[in-house]
Amino acid sequence: MALGIAATAMPFARTPAGEAERWLRVLRLHGDAGAVLQALGVSEGPIEGAEDTRAGELKASGARQPGGEDPVARVTDRAAAIAAERGAGDVCTCDLLVAVMEIYGEEFNRVLRAHGTDPDDVLQRLGRHAAEG
Repeated sequence: MALGIAATAMPFARTPAGEAERWLRVLRLHGDAGAVLQALGVSEGPIEGAEDTRAGELKASGARQPGGEDPVARVTDRAAAIAAERGAGDVCTCDLLVAVMEIYGEEFNRVLRAHGTDPDDVLQRLGRHAAEG
């Protein structure tokens, strides 16, 4: 279900920052990833005083180009690889969350901070540890 909603939302994102924001909004409400994010206090919208990710979307350099790589397919492929690495037959929302964190990197980290959590806290709560580097 999360992938279907993301597929509907992504075409409206003009930048990677917009995509990252949409991924968080989708994942916050679904499955185990949603439970983790809500347990960490991730807010529906950016918290007051936090960097406004929508402003970041508007001023980001280089909007996503039409016909570019499909962000849902890219996240799905990485999530499937993550699931396979842990020996699972199915992709879960936590795999999607880790894939989004890997693919969007600092862009997604900014979104997490704007919504009241830290990427390290998310990884710790997921039972994973960030790779050094």
